[in-house]
Amino acid sequence: MTKAHEFFDGKIKLPSPPAVAIKILDAVRHDNSSFNELADIIKVDPALSSQLLKIANSSLYGLPNRVDSLSQATALIGTQALKNIALSFVIIQGFQNSLQGSFDFELFWRRAITAAVAAEVLAASLNHKDPNIFVSGLLQDIGVLVLFLSDAASFTELLDKKRISGKSLCETEKEHFGFDHTEVGSQLLKAWNLPDTIIAPIRSHHQEEDGPYIESAAILCFADKISALYHGIESNRKAFEIHEELRNTHQFQDTQIDELIDQVGMKAREVMEHFQIQPGEMKPFSQIMQEANEELGRLNLSYQQIVFELKQAKQNAEQLAVDLKRANDSLRELAFRDELTGLYNHRYFQEIFEAELQKSKRYRHALSLLLLDIDHFKRVNDTYGHLVGDHVLKQVSQIMIKLVRHFDIVARYGGEEFAIVLPETGKVGANVLAQRVRRGIEQCQLNCVDHVFSITTSIGVASTDMAAVEVDRATLIDYSDQALYKAKQNGRNRVELFRLKTGSSPFH
Repeated sequence: MTKAHEFFDGKIKLPSPPAVAIKILDAVRHDNSSFNELADIIKVDPALSSQLLKIANSSLYGLPNRVDSLSQATALIGTQALKNIALSFVIIQGFQNSLQGSFDFELFWRRAITAAVAAEVLAASLNHKDPNIFVSGLLQDIGVLVLFLSDAASFTELLDKKRISGKSLCETEKEHFGFDHTEVGSQLLKAWNLPDTIIAPIRSHHQEEDGPYIESAAILCFADKISALYHGIESNRKAFEIHEELRNTHQFQDTQIDELIDQVGMKAREVMEHFQIQPGEMKPFSQIMQEANEELGRLNLSYQQIVFELKQAKQNAEQLAVDLKRANDSLRELAFRDELTGLYNHRYFQEIFEAELQKSKRYRHALSLLLLDIDHFKRVNDTYGHLVGDHVLKQVSQIMIKLVRHFDIVARYGGEEFAIVLPETGKVGANVLAQRVRRGIEQCQLNCVDHVFSITTSIGVASTDMAAVEVDRATLIDYSDQALYKAKQNGRNRVELFRLKTGSSPFH
């Protein structure tokens, strides 16, 4: 057993492909599957159908006439291409809801899409026939996501080591883990039953390996460098390297290389929009070179290179300072995060709740607190095991994040209990939002390992506007806890609002 396999067994839980992707994967594995089978899968998801048609009409394929139906699309670009685009779309969407933390998911997918487009364009220029090259380019670094999602703190530390040492990501990963992200990505895609025509080039694109997929692997390596040129630092050095390698390896002319890189940039921006990924500050290569030439004027090439390197060194130093600050900020952020759910932990909740309470007193604004408990959670653990229980906690956390407002604060209070701080919200608004959260969780089907089921929650609500007197943090938490206890007493799957009423029960 390799070190990578040992790590998979011990620490990494390989993510499952999205439900639609499972069906598409089955179609991808069977080259003789008909378009009708694929169309039946795609039509179930209107958003997916729409995205496929947008990409079919993009400059990536350069079709002379507008495509208005999936039937036209498959006739013009082919069933295999349509399969791969659909697969790419659902995989990106599947990872979009992951907790991001210190990892820049937008940048990751910008680089991945640019690499996929570069692989497609370069393969066409070399007349290399590989119908899966776009998917291979898109997923060549998918192992990076798996490593981060498995242990964010450890992988963040690894990235800091890479920046300081100047070594490549693969070298740093092998020193740190004993293997690199290409092995992790290959293991994931193998578990997803993707064909070896996709997996093999990904496995070897950072190292030379003989075999039937050596040319595809080399194209992925070039595509990765073109993507880094657009989205990384030291773009001038990478541009020189790409020119030299393509000249020596494939006898490309400099003007041909510039046109190819420029074409990749323009097409990648268009494809990003279709995949709902912001292109950021990405510029066409021709514009990058034009700005550089205008700045350097009539200087000769050797002096131009020196100036470029000095300017780049300054930019690198500035970027390193920014990255180190971001890394330190990320470490502080991790200290306030619950490791399992990614929500704020109990410690942070206590601090931020006190700060919000003081702010509400200062500005005379209402503040509310929800305490939420998953009903019969012990039964879930006893019936399905703690692994399923952990999945339930994670999914409920994600549901709550989507249901609350962007300025609300969701924290794991302890065990299966959660707290939601609602700034500038009185008892009426808090009750409405609590009911929204309760119904939203109740209506969701949870997919946990091999089990699908629904759960309910009980919620206790307390607000600062329930009485004329001011309350402190401990008192407001106690009131919410009492309301939560009453909700569970009254049959669970309900919301109870704490109210101070003279001579009667404080609940309604």
